[in-house]
Amino acid sequence: MAPATPGPDAPVACRVCGGPALSRTVGVCRACLMADPAASGRIHAVRRASRARFGLPEAPPRTADGIRCAECANLCSIPEGARGFCGLRTVRDGRLIHLAGTPSRGLLRWYRDPLPTNCVADWVCHGSRQPGRSNLAVFYASCTMDCIFCQNWHFRSMSPEGATVSARELADAVTPQTFCACFFGGDPASQMGHALAAGKTLAGRGIRVCWETNGTMHPRLLDAAMNLSLHSGGCVKFDLKAWDDRLHHALTGVPNRRPLENFARIGARFSQRLDPPLLVASTLLVPGYVMPEEVGAIARFIASIDPRIPYTLLAFAPMYLLSDLPATSFTHAREAEEAALAAGLERVRIGNRHLLTDGV
Repeated sequence: MAPATPGPDAPVACRVCGGPALSRTVGVCRACLMADPAASGRIHAVRRASRARFGLPEAPPRTADGIRCAECANLCSIPEGARGFCGLRTVRDGRLIHLAGTPSRGLLRWYRDPLPTNCVADWVCHGSRQPGRSNLAVFYASCTMDCIFCQNWHFRSMSPEGATVSARELADAVTPQTFCACFFGGDPASQMGHALAAGKTLAGRGIRVCWETNGTMHPRLLDAAMNLSLHSGGCVKFDLKAWDDRLHHALTGVPNRRPLENFARIGARFSQRLDPPLLVASTLLVPGYVMPEEVGAIARFIASIDPRIPYTLLAFAPMYLLSDLPATSFTHAREAEEAALAAGLERVRIGNRHLLTDGV
């Protein structure tokens, strides 16, 4: 079910300040999102309607007498019969039930992606040097965030009551041509029990284990994921959505404290393996919202940890609730790249260049 999109004649003026809002769906500009808490209410209303279509709660539940789930930063307190924010945890007879994300049940799609492939880390990883081999691409159909610009939003239509794949079955999908495996989505943070079980088996078979994540998982789960990548030759590709917490919350539905803490946690160990790099950062350049100044702030944070950490700036394609935005322009991408380099990072790359437009 596709999210509703406004007609071509919908207003584009910011409903708070009257200036350009860019997205008719959101109706609020970046400056107002960051200056006026009430302005974020419109985005949350749009998100609430969209999540209702997929049977997901509008926000992480905070029921006083609910059962706590500590798998990720959302720390949902789930009442009887309801679901957590990711949609994979519920409570039955006072017990927390995992509908998927355990070693025996993974809600996902997988496929073999020929190398070299369009990967966030393709410019620094060894997979790009393996023509004729493949990556086991594991797309988890759940997420701990709800980005209104989600580039893979279709996973929300998959139900944990449907077909699932065990960690063993997933690991058995490797062939002699499999060089690496990447857990992405959605996000593996919502199904770490399954991903870690599969990753351990894959690493034991000589497969490099990589992650592409928003970094909201519990720190001990992150440590386990990082260790698998470190020892197998894979990397952790960490998506930093926004630096300003108000903007991050408006765009993703959750705060960014845990992602930043977890990024610093991995970054402190970056020097343990430089080639291929243990950690690669990325940010999606959402026109009008994730602008060069935001990238500069993220880059200063990364550089303060280790300026050698590679940083990929990804071009945005109109999608999900921001389907009325233009694609990222070349000017936007170039200015973001310059801001990241000026912040002290040594390795910055613009990804998805084929999506860039010539506009300002």
